[in-house]
Amino acid sequence: MVRARVTIRDVAAKAGVSRQTISRVINGSKMVNPETSARVQAVIAALGYQPHAIARSMARGRTQTLACIAPNLLDYTFASVINGAEAAVRARGYFLMSTSAPDVETFASLVADLTGGGYVDGLLVINPFADERHRYLPTNTPTVLIGARPRAEAADSVALDDVAAGRMATEHLLALGHRTIAMVTGPHVEDCTQDRLAGYRMALEAAGLPLLPELIVEGDWSPQSGYDGLWTLFSRQQSFTALFAQNDLMAIGALRAAHDCGRKVPGELSVIGVDDIPLAAHVEPPLTTLRQDFAALGREAVRLLFDVMADASKQAEHVRQRPELVMRASAGCLS
Repeated sequence: MVRARVTIRDVAAKAGVSRQTISRVINGSKMVNPETSARVQAVIAALGYQPHAIARSMARGRTQTLACIAPNLLDYTFASVINGAEAAVRARGYFLMSTSAPDVETFASLVADLTGGGYVDGLLVINPFADERHRYLPTNTPTVLIGARPRAEAADSVALDDVAAGRMATEHLLALGHRTIAMVTGPHVEDCTQDRLAGYRMALEAAGLPLLPELIVEGDWSPQSGYDGLWTLFSRQQSFTALFAQNDLMAIGALRAAHDCGRKVPGELSVIGVDDIPLAAHVEPPLTTLRQDFAALGREAVRLLFDVMADASKQAEHVRQRPELVMRASAGCLS
C-alpha cells in the first residue's frame, strides 16, 4: 500500500496547534513561542513531513517555477493580472503556478507548502492586506505584492495609483459642474478603498467643498452592492447629482438602480467607475471610468520579482501605475 504524503494538516493535528503556527515555524517567524516551535519541529521530524519533497529532488539550482496566490481565480481583475504575469514568466523560460486562498488559514497553508520545501523560486501575492494573510508572507522566498500600499516592512509591490484614481474621478465630475458627489466605496478594510477615498477627499478640498459622510456608503465590489448602495443614498433624502463608484461592477449595479427608480443617466445623475472592464463599454449608457492596465500590473510584478531573485538585498521598490480617464456617456455636464 502506498503511504499517503504527510500534510501540514497532519502536523498541526499531531502538534495541537493551528496550521498558521506550523507555517510560522517553517518560515522561521519569531512570533512563535520557543517551546511551541521546538514541539512543532519535533513533530515534523517524527512524521517525516517534507513539503513537496519531489521538488527538492530536482536538479540543483532553481526550480524555474513561480507561484501566484490570489483571493480567488474568478474575479476578472485578478485573472487579468495573472494572465499578464503568466505571459511575462513564460517569456523568461519559467512556469507560473496560480492558486487561490479565500481565507487566511488556506493562505498560510499554501505559503508553507509552496515555500517550505523550496518548490518555487518566487511568489506573487495579490491583495495581501485585505485581511490578515500578510502576517504569513514568507521570509525565505523572494516575494512581490500586487495591489498593496507600501509599508515599511513590506516586500516590493505594484498597484494602481489609487489616490490618483479617486482624485481624477472626482475632478472629472467637478469639471462637469457637479458639486454634490456621492460615493459607493469598496470594503473599508482594503488599501485601495481608503486610497480612492483619500483622492476623493483631496479633490473636494481643492474645490472648496466639504466631504459629507451621508453621501458615502460601503459596498463589496459587487454589482449588487452598487445597486443597493444607490438605493441607500436615495433613501437618505440627500441631494446629489453625481456618483463615484470605486469599481466598474458597483457602477454598473448603480446604473441599474438609477434605471429602476426612474433617474436618467446622465441627465439627472452622472456615474463614474474605476477599472474599465470589458463590460463597461457595453452597458447603457456606456460607463465613464478610470482605466487600469491589469496585464501590465502582472508584467511589472514579474519584473520586480526577478529583480529580487537576482539580488535579495536590494532596496524594496514600489511601483504605482497611473490611471487613464476613459470618457463615455454615463457622466455629463450638470443640467
